[in-house]
Amino acid sequence: MSTPVQAPAGQQPAESAGRRAIWLSIAALAMTFMLPLAGLVMALFAIMSGVRALPLLRKAHKPTGTAVGGITVAAIALVLSAMATGMQLYLMDEYSAYQECMKGAGTVTAQGECFTQFREAAAKKLPPDVLEVLGAMQP
Repeated sequence: MSTPVQAPAGQQPAESAGRRAIWLSIAALAMTFMLPLAGLVMALFAIMSGVRALPLLRKAHKPTGTAVGGITVAAIALVLSAMATGMQLYLMDEYSAYQECMKGAGTVTAQGECFTQFREAAAKKLPPDVLEVLGAMQP
């Protein structure tokens, strides 16, 4: 029985580097929709992981598709999370008021009223095109 050959310390197998990049980018995309700021940070890690995986895959003469896919998905997640984070920061006061309203809303009607107040407050800051998207997202 032979013992498996292990990579020297500090080096990682090329295949796992590519898989790590794609999994981090998928996690970044998922985090973007739950916590945009966390998605932003995760997307940066995914891009760094993908960039580091590219030379390893090329050196090992392996396909670079997983690393390139990871970088692409992470870039999309980065843009989406940056836009969502920016929107949250821009509408911070309105969103805080909405959350306070939702805490006291005990019925579905009251929750709808909270959203209406939020939309009216956001209408004062946002262009009409963005408000159409917010209207489509109404619960």
